[in-house]
Amino acid sequence: MKKPLIIGLTGSIGMGKSAVAAMFADEGVPVFDADAAVHDMQKAGGELVAEIEAAFPGTTSVDGVDRKALGAAVFGNRDQLAKLESLIHPAVAERRKAFLAGHKDADMVVFDIPLLFEKGGQAGVDVTVVVSAPASDQRARVLARPGMVPEKFEQILKLQMADADKRARADYVIDTGQDIAATREDVRALVKKLRLGLA
Repeated sequence: MKKPLIIGLTGSIGMGKSAVAAMFADEGVPVFDADAAVHDMQKAGGELVAEIEAAFPGTTSVDGVDRKALGAAVFGNRDQLAKLESLIHPAVAERRKAFLAGHKDADMVVFDIPLLFEKGGQAGVDVTVVVSAPASDQRARVLARPGMVPEKFEQILKLQMADADKRARADYVIDTGQDIAATREDVRALVKKLRLGLA
């Protein structure tokens, strides 16, 4: 049985990855959003809440994980971050497996994974697509986010592979530095190209 082509979609913070993921969905490609899965597992009643509370006491409440408190507990501390990731990554992998099983008849699916290259996730996908924009656009977008300060932005960038390195490793690059209609056209053309390759 032919399985769906798995597209690994990634890009650094502020590059427009979520917008591009939505464009793939508009083209009829099912999208698995790793970040959304994590949010879901950390909300009230989510399957990770008790484990996170046990590992990081005081970071959860009746509303689920307090992302601010958890962020403060792990931010800038690689050991604590690794401990958190050891809880999250296996749970996300299970969700991804279930997603794939639910879309086994699709010709292709997108795995939207922020740290695809950093965590070696490219080994589990067939094609890699990197979303990229000029550094000035990236900075302006990120610093416009609520609660974002230049120091925090720099810290996040340090945890992510440089954009140039991601582009060099990608099978395809989608440019979000152009106007949105042009980006949408690029996504449409890529989906068409990949579908032709599957025919």
